[in-house]
Amino acid sequence: MVITFPHMGNIYLAAKVFFEELKIPCVIPKLNSKAALAAGAYVSPEEICLPFKLMMGNFLDCIKRGADTIIITGSCGPCRFGEYCELQMKLLDKNGYNADIIVIDSPSEIGKQEFWKRIARVTAPSPAGKAKKLDCLRQTLGILKQIDGIDGLAYALSGYEAEKGSCSRLLAECKSKAFLCESFKEMRAVLREYKRRIKSVDICEAKTPLKIAIIGEIYTIIEPFSNMYIEDKLAELGVCTKRLLSPSWWVSDLALKPVGLNSPLIRAASKKYLPCDIGGHAKESIAHAARSRLAGYDGAIQVFPLGCMPEIVTKSVLPALQRRLKFPVMTLIVDEITGEAGYMTRIEAFVDMLESRKKVGGRYA
Repeated sequence: MVITFPHMGNIYLAAKVFFEELKIPCVIPKLNSKAALAAGAYVSPEEICLPFKLMMGNFLDCIKRGADTIIITGSCGPCRFGEYCELQMKLLDKNGYNADIIVIDSPSEIGKQEFWKRIARVTAPSPAGKAKKLDCLRQTLGILKQIDGIDGLAYALSGYEAEKGSCSRLLAECKSKAFLCESFKEMRAVLREYKRRIKSVDICEAKTPLKIAIIGEIYTIIEPFSNMYIEDKLAELGVCTKRLLSPSWWVSDLALKPVGLNSPLIRAASKKYLPCDIGGHAKESIAHAARSRLAGYDGAIQVFPLGCMPEIVTKSVLPALQRRLKFPVMTLIVDEITGEAGYMTRIEAFVDMLESRKKVGGRYA
């Protein structure tokens, strides 16, 4: 068994060290690119969303490099992500690629016994004992939380940095060095060092940068290639950003969901605008917009792939929130033919509008 998985944000860093610690053969997906998207789009249905096409591109490349088993998370909700695995299996078979797919669904949907059975399949090639495997899983989640924290710190400080680009450069360097690590201990040391270095970046306290929340469909906002590196683009414009969904948040939310303790503040903040669950992360998008306004943010940018049903519903609900809270929200919809020039023009125009409103009217209360 040689395992692979779709590339999605920082997951590849935590997964790499997990498989290396357990001595499980693994093919790490390359960073997403136009080539991966083109390959995935070629074999995918034309109307399917961008994350599906990128994942297919990852799978095709990794299978060519020796992978024979794919791990993917599942979803039993109304979002069509729940059908990804079935369609991907059929497409791989149709195009002559042999690969087994292990779907890691929520224990609340498939039962705890089946959940741990699937986890056992993933770790079966490892010579380690059960206790070691569980400890590695625990440490992996800790590593993922550390990486997400460093991401958040870098983009939160980007608007205050004295030398533009300092935080982004350190973040890129951190991820490059973390990828070379072969143990949890080594990776934790690298992450601690770069967290310290990012915290020590020279800042200009006199600056009053714009603060923008990034909301929307989870894959699109945590995978930088799919959103055309929007956080880096905003950092270049001197804007502080906060991405309110992350892989570590998703794991925590999934773990607490069976006992009903997941994200109570999110449910409360979205209830008046969207009282029912429509799948995906629609509730989170609405709640994060509302909570960002209360936290003093100047606006939010919603990003989602073309055809994403939950986020289309969210987009229709957000105008009511904007009117009630006087909080600007811009929507960006992406697919494989999205032009970067037009995309950047809309971002710059939104930033200019927020800066003008801030100068003439201060906060929006």
